[in-house]
Amino acid sequence: MPDLAPVLTFARLTMWEASRRKLLLAVLVLTVLVVGATGWGFSEIAHTNGPGGQPLGEVQVRLIASQTLILVTFLFAAVLALMSVLVAAPSISGDVESNIVLALLARPVRRSELVLGKWLGLAALVVMYTAGSAILELAVVDIATGYVPPRPVELMVYVAAIGLVLTTLALMLSTRLAGMTAAIIPLICYFVGWVGGILGGIGQAIGNNGLIAAGVVSRLLLPTDGLWRAAVYAMEPASVVAGLRAAGPLNAANPFAVSDGPAVPFLLWTALWFLVMVGLTLWSFRRREI
Repeated sequence: MPDLAPVLTFARLTMWEASRRKLLLAVLVLTVLVVGATGWGFSEIAHTNGPGGQPLGEVQVRLIASQTLILVTFLFAAVLALMSVLVAAPSISGDVESNIVLALLARPVRRSELVLGKWLGLAALVVMYTAGSAILELAVVDIATGYVPPRPVELMVYVAAIGLVLTTLALMLSTRLAGMTAAIIPLICYFVGWVGGILGGIGQAIGNNGLIAAGVVSRLLLPTDGLWRAAVYAMEPASVVAGLRAAGPLNAANPFAVSDGPAVPFLLWTALWFLVMVGLTLWSFRRREI
């Protein structure tokens, strides 16, 4: 059983090391700039006139704001995905290549404590970045348009989970591969999962079982697409959800329009996926020669 004290120590060291990188600073600066730019965009929506020259009504403004927020969140999710893998990928492989790991694993420290500490530190960074940027963006949208998503907490949880999935995968690959390789593979898998979700939606729309199966398999292997769609559902007003349900499976391929929330079995599978991947990471690093 890993000792909690070394795990927390490695978590703090991981967060401190990541905070010293220019990548994290650049992401934070760009996030603030993007929030400011989107704030201006949302304020323009609130002061836009309709086709007849009349100002848009409150319902129309909030409807447009909700759809625009989905696109903005997609941008934030992509930035989070990139940041997650670039920070996590060299976390273990870099220490092994530089022989720093020999000092970190001085007895009686266990390899499992090092891995769990690094994962915990990286996960904390992902959660803090997601929560901070989401709260800032939602506050700007609320001030500009008066719109607040129906389930803002769920939105932050699902977006953070996307980053955690990619962080976990990159950390597992980092136990065996060089940093660049361990970063590229999760990013490719992220976009493959995105396409797989679209193909599965097309399969639902046209009744093609093969495409439906492809979408299900891609979602099971990497649950990022399912988590993204759960985040979209958390941002949609009830009127939009009702319209999508009335349209049936025709909009199933659209990754920016979701008619139903995440199924409980999928959420349970996602939790199991994390446990399996962390277990694989521990097993892989334990068997690696240093």
